[in-house]
Amino acid sequence: MTTGQIDERFGHPTATAPSWSAVESLLDAAELYWLTTVRADGRPHVTPLVGVWADGRFAFCTGAGEQKHVNLQHSPLVAVTTGTNGWRSGTDVVVEGVAERVTGRERLLPLAAAWESKYGEDWAWDADDDGFTDGDGSRPWVYVVPPTKVIVFGKDPHAQTTYRPAR
Repeated sequence: MTTGQIDERFGHPTATAPSWSAVESLLDAAELYWLTTVRADGRPHVTPLVGVWADGRFAFCTGAGEQKHVNLQHSPLVAVTTGTNGWRSGTDVVVEGVAERVTGRERLLPLAAAWESKYGEDWAWDADDDGFTDGDGSRPWVYVVPPTKVIVFGKDPHAQTTYRPAR
């Protein structure tokens, strides 16, 4: 990612942009994220979910019958949000991008390990070439979201910083 650019319209004059490594640490440490997808009729769909930040991308999974999966078949454009709901403390992060399905056991196993490392045995997955697998027949598809834009909202002092990938 490039260096963050503070939007002076939305922040305190003393605010400084967090480093990209600090932003990645926030994304990595978050336990809950909100995923926004777009329905075929254009209405947004927002849902909380777990995920991992791995190799500079957000990763999540979804079952084939879930609304977010249906939406991704129509449009892969997503926004992922995490942060706190307080006004005076914490940092909120929005990752915008295009969700890409991950296939291939060799690509999926490291993500499965990341889920288990972060969330424990309740999220222990195996993988085959199509997605995650477990003992009860669940077969979620796995997606990654390489960021096209990341917006960070600091709250003490207030600031809005935008990051874009280097071109």
